[in-house]
Amino acid sequence: MDSSRIDSFKVRSDPGFAEKLEDIVGLYLNPPEHALVLSVDEKSQIHAPDRAQPGLPMKKGRGQTMTHDYKRNGTTTLFAALNAANGELLGLCREKHCHREWLEFLKVIDGTWPAGKDSHIICDNYATHKHSEVELWLKRHRRFRIHFAPTSASWLNMVERFFRDITHN
Repeated sequence: MDSSRIDSFKVRSDPGFAEKLEDIVGLYLNPPEHALVLSVDEKSQIHAPDRAQPGLPMKKGRGQTMTHDYKRNGTTTLFAALNAANGELLGLCREKHCHREWLEFLKVIDGTWPAGKDSHIICDNYATHKHSEVELWLKRHRRFRIHFAPTSASWLNMVERFFRDITHN
């Protein structure tokens, strides 16, 4: 079967799809004054390979070399926050992607960007983003406002484009 002749589709199941879409697109196009709009997510199962042997440096008449084989060093999860206004990126790698790591990343965001600015966090509906410990921390850190993307609409989260680029290029 020729897969280039097959179109796929997804039936929209999120009853709040239109409202969530308008909210997030509104943040991108007309961000609140003196506030940050951050597109945030995690990319799990990133392989962390290393070359089996050191390569040779470039020298006159020969380019740098590296072996074709590699050794595996396990996997990592990359947490990333993309500033929608200027493309600045903040990242953190961790072994897992549970609520504790998500909370740790929120704390890194809190300590990195100016404390006086409201921070609008655009993220997906992953259960770790809604964990009770995360919700409790957010209640104590009122400058953070979470905007959940509609279900099955990861394409609306700008940091997903960054993940696509590092995965496929």
